[in-house]
Amino acid sequence: MGSRNGADIKLVETERRSESHLTPIEPLEAPSGILAAVGGTPLVEFNRLYHPSNFRVFAKLEALNPGGSIKDRPAKAIVSQEIRAGRIVPGRTTIVESTSGNMGVGLAQVCKYYGVDLICVVDPKTPRPILSVLRTYGAQVDIVTNLDSETEEYLPSRLRRVQELLDELSDGYWPDQYSNTLNAAAHVNTIREIINVLGTVDYVFCATSTCGTLRGFFEYLSESGLTTELVAVDAAGSAIFGNPACRRLIPGHGATIVPELYRPDLADAVVHVTDRESLIGCRMLLGREAYLAGGSSGAVAAGVAKYAHRIRHGATCVIILPDRGERYVDTIYDGSWVAQHFGGLREEEISWSSLERAGTC
Repeated sequence: MGSRNGADIKLVETERRSESHLTPIEPLEAPSGILAAVGGTPLVEFNRLYHPSNFRVFAKLEALNPGGSIKDRPAKAIVSQEIRAGRIVPGRTTIVESTSGNMGVGLAQVCKYYGVDLICVVDPKTPRPILSVLRTYGAQVDIVTNLDSETEEYLPSRLRRVQELLDELSDGYWPDQYSNTLNAAAHVNTIREIINVLGTVDYVFCATSTCGTLRGFFEYLSESGLTTELVAVDAAGSAIFGNPACRRLIPGHGATIVPELYRPDLADAVVHVTDRESLIGCRMLLGREAYLAGGSSGAVAAGVAKYAHRIRHGATCVIILPDRGERYVDTIYDGSWVAQHFGGLREEEISWSSLERAGTC
């Protein structure tokens, strides 16, 4: 099962330190209301997904956060902490953030709860259902349509638009999820939840974009002295780990820029997954586990399959599934969309063995 293509897998020499450089998150108030439901997501064993295999896989179902994704965690952490610090004032401050979708939804929910105005800067790749959710929460949606001339991607253009909007506002706040250490600190709790349930975990696979999840996991494992191997799943064509950039269609993982939260030693290994492989991963999750997952979740599932030949016999693995698939039914799960952009997927391609034949961009 899985690919043995070494070009898609990068092993990294890491050095775990014994202390964390992240400031612990203090709750703004006693848990109450919808935000009390953020975190504590189920950890479920998936025994069909890679059958037959010689390792166990547990899935952390982050789609069951109230806003529908793992991004609820940093959204809650950032806004609540900055309200505590006085840098965000409900009724006066406007938050402006660049988002491919899920962080925007997480922020929209938190801002609605606290009464803070929000502008989400998105691009044409943001799924229409997400745009509808943002507007329903009361967020203003600002759509950037021009590609960055250097990278031919939207992210740099979105970030420039964020700065333009901040310049126009008298009291604007930029969460800057790519550099904000509260993003990473929020995920110390995510990995703590996993360790508290399973005790010993041999491998954790997580998608990477801002590097918030990866950084938080790294800091917790370092401080705890645990030897769990962190495997980052990145998009083929992403700039995070130094690979050549190329156009990508599926949002949620990968980045055109190297985030400030990134450190060279965060991951023990990196697996690069193409858009097509993400589509296959989504369909394998649906077909084998009846789990309707988003694109980055499909990427993580495919990443494990590609890395499977390196997983030790009898190992316990955890996969972080960041979001749900309902918001992608007219793209990732739509046959016409897949045919238009990828030439379709034949039935025989929907298998882990097909990843060995997949390209790199």
